[in-house]
Amino acid sequence: MRVIIAMLRGVNVGPHNRIKMEELRALCGSLKLENAQTYVQSGNVVFRSKETDLKKLSICLEEGIEKKFGFRPSVILRTTAEMRAVVKKNPFAKREFDPAKLAVLFLTEELSAATRKQLEAIKVGPEELKAFAREIYVYFPDGMGRSKLSPAIDRVIKKTGTGRNWNSVMNLVEMAEEMEK
Repeated sequence: MRVIIAMLRGVNVGPHNRIKMEELRALCGSLKLENAQTYVQSGNVVFRSKETDLKKLSICLEEGIEKKFGFRPSVILRTTAEMRAVVKKNPFAKREFDPAKLAVLFLTEELSAATRKQLEAIKVGPEELKAFAREIYVYFPDGMGRSKLSPAIDRVIKKTGTGRNWNSVMNLVEMAEEMEK
């Protein structure tokens, strides 16, 4: 059975689309996802699954959430190996950086080479961006709150994704690796 990391888009951000993590874990159990563990309140869950088709599994979770909670967030899935690769590809790893200011945007679909190039050409402030096929790494030296980069990214990619800061990425990898033992 594979360990899967699920990241829900737009959950528990503001007053809408609220899910208690114990209810999310219970939903996972009802969907035959084993040993579900959540991380923080923003819709991160690590579990075991016999399902090998991640697209099918993502749809199953989206439908389950919609049926149980009345809204349908995008669910972005990665295997433990894929998340290890995200850590390994970190373009900022060879220098000192604040992990709270580094975000990874996880996408549901791959970006074309032309789109990646277009993203990396965006200059709206001091942020640094490196785009790969299914992840975009952004370093926000002044923090994410007032950055004008996020809306510019959305205009270019036109794909669904969800962001996690580097601390969350590392904690999710650690949880997944522990579950694999």
